Amino acid sequence: MNSSKLNTSNYNNLLLEISNILTDSKSSVARTVNKTIVVTNWHIGKYIVEYEFKGKDRAEYGTQLLKRLSNDLTNKFGRGYSWRNLYNMKEFYKKFQILQTSSAKFNNKISSSFSKLTWSHYVRLLSINDEDERNFYLIEAAENNWKERELDRQINSSLFERLVLSKNKEKIKELSENGHIMQSEQDILKDPLILEFLNIKNKDDYSENDLEAAIINNIGEFLLELGKGFTFVARQQRISSGTEHFFIDLVFYNRLLRSFVIIDLKIGKLKHQDIGQMQMYVNYYDREVKTDSENPTIGIILCKENDEFVVEYTLPENNKQIFANEYKLYLPNKKELRALLEKYI
Repeated sequence: MNSSKLNTSNYNNLLLEISNILTDSKSSVARTVNKTIVVTNWHIGKYIVEYEFKGKDRAEYGTQLLKRLSNDLTNKFGRGYSWRNLYNMKEFYKKFQILQTSSAKFNNKISSSFSKLTWSHYVRLLSINDEDERNFYLIEAAENNWKERELDRQINSSLFERLVLSKNKEKIKELSENGHIMQSEQDILKDPLILEFLNIKNKDDYSENDLEAAIINNIGEFLLELGKGFTFVARQQRISSGTEHFFIDLVFYNRLLRSFVIIDLKIGKLKHQDIGQMQMYVNYYDREVKTDSENPTIGIILCKENDEFVVEYTLPENNKQIFANEYKLYLPNKKELRALLEKYI
């Protein structure tokens, strides 16, 4: 039959159905291959650890073993078996013994996350010595479909430490067992927010407009830094009183909290006037925009320098809607944050 006589609509449907099958099939194959690689490397690590355990001088013996094993495996199977990679497999087995236990130590969330990551993810996670922190990034990477680059950025930006320092001590274990759960207004806060991806070169001379424009130009990274459930709604949203106009810098919506989240940008130290302005924005959204089925609006004043005294005595004691949060234009010093965290806990 002449292809020109084919029913275009029917043919397009046929093409779509076959394309969907092939796409799903390729994705399924990729997941199967990935899981096979991860499980295989875990078992290789297991055999190496068990073999080394029988040796007498384990440190020197282990190094010699990996070099010899690397040479023989490379000759037989090709690339992928350098002594460094074999060492990573050994550490992988030692730090992730999920496959051989049903202990409550590894809850369902950790176990279900295990097969969703690639070997490259695990190589990056091996650099984290703290088990709670390592499990947190395991869950977050799996649930948020982080690529290796995104996982690396979150680790370098000290996401775990920042979340811990923003929460009550009782919440720390929850992070390692469940990841970052969005249940209340406080859950969206990080101390501080890290915005190094904005690439603002002159960190001492920029305007609020420069900051806002950089955020809009990097909105994907900014949403990732904000956390789960955020969608972008508007910038410079106008509120009019009839004779005067006010402009909200950024408006987001969090589908997990079912709340609008308003962000006002400040390049200097927080002032009590900033809180008053945010209170007006929040009141307006609560009364004019949000529906009865949605939760109260959350306002975040993103400033270069916070002032806890101003926040404490400007806002009511039971405040759950307006927060001041610092931002940094560079990656934090992870060692300093870790030291602070150890004092905190």
